[in-house]
Amino acid sequence: MNDIKKRLEQELRTTMSRLRQVAGPNDLEDLPPSIGSIFDDSDNIQIEQAREMGLVTKARLIERVNKIVAALGRIERDEYGTCVECGEPIRPARLRAMPEVATCVQCQEQLERGFVASGARQDLRKAA
Repeated sequence: MNDIKKRLEQELRTTMSRLRQVAGPNDLEDLPPSIGSIFDDSDNIQIEQAREMGLVTKARLIERVNKIVAALGRIERDEYGTCVECGEPIRPARLRAMPEVATCVQCQEQLERGFVASGARQDLRKAA
């Protein structure tokens, strides 16, 4: 268990470092407004795409940090390796591959199916 905790702590440090890089001030926001006028439309499109990718990357890194912190909390509470949905043990191979995982494969599949199904129902209601 100590090896897993060390691995999670290292992954947390690495992810936080990446998050600090991505979450840094946007270079374009620091430019004076007159500088922005030298960009053509394709430059502006590329700039906007880079900004959007940065936001997506930042959101994914934050989600990863939250999962790692939650896994470390489960270790501290001696609940690590137990599915948070059904209470059954999570297979060791799954934990080795994704030490931050909180659910067994079966529960994860059900959660994903339920998410898709509820999303589909909401889309049908909007169309009606």
